[in-house]
Amino acid sequence: MIPLKTKSEVELIRASSKLVSEILRILESRIAPGVTTGELNQLAGRLIRERGGKPAPPEVGFPGDICVSVNEQVIHGVPGKRLLKPGDIVSIDVTASFNGYYGDVAATFPVGAISEKTQQLLEVTKQALYEGISKAVAGNRLGHISHAIQMYVETQGFSVVRDFVGHGIGKSMWEEPQIPNFGPPDRGPRLRKGMVLAIEPMVNAGVYDVQVLDDKWTAVTLDGNLSAHFEHTVVISDDGPEILTLI
Repeated sequence: MIPLKTKSEVELIRASSKLVSEILRILESRIAPGVTTGELNQLAGRLIRERGGKPAPPEVGFPGDICVSVNEQVIHGVPGKRLLKPGDIVSIDVTASFNGYYGDVAATFPVGAISEKTQQLLEVTKQALYEGISKAVAGNRLGHISHAIQMYVETQGFSVVRDFVGHGIGKSMWEEPQIPNFGPPDRGPRLRKGMVLAIEPMVNAGVYDVQVLDDKWTAVTLDGNLSAHFEHTVVISDDGPEILTLI
């Protein structure tokens, strides 16, 4: 069952969403060659706790306060000693609760100058997120979101990851519904006012296949090509989709 949020619950999610977005922007400002993924994680954990929040990943056993995924790492990158280098891309996913409700946001950033093709991957993935959000309208089916993302990505020459999906969010980090980033438009439940969704396309430069490393968390592209990830927390309202993770 997909929970519908009351107006007061939406405001609590909005507050958490604003805070995770603020933290993501601070982390973006610290990205530079020579910085480790562990240093970004340490900073994020401190910022979340200073604001009275609780990082979500440790709740499910993840060994870090945020996910930091570099280059071929798709999602759930375990932060540690890996140094960022010029030309890398790094995806940062910040999920936390501040008031009993969660906010969730992610983006992929360049480390210094990147190639034109890599820049295109980032731009296509970000635009794919907005293509999906545009379909988060009451009366549509969930598949309208999925289909819009897939069609945009594939027409741009990239591929959409199948093994991981977006999700509902609220009192829990992961709620119903699951939101694939591919599929036909006429499938899935009808979207309704009060649904809060974490929409998050993951886009690969090569094939869409992925594998999980021995750490049991970090997912990487099967062919070693780059991957990008963007995510917003969105509420369906009378006036259409509203992005809660914008600052």
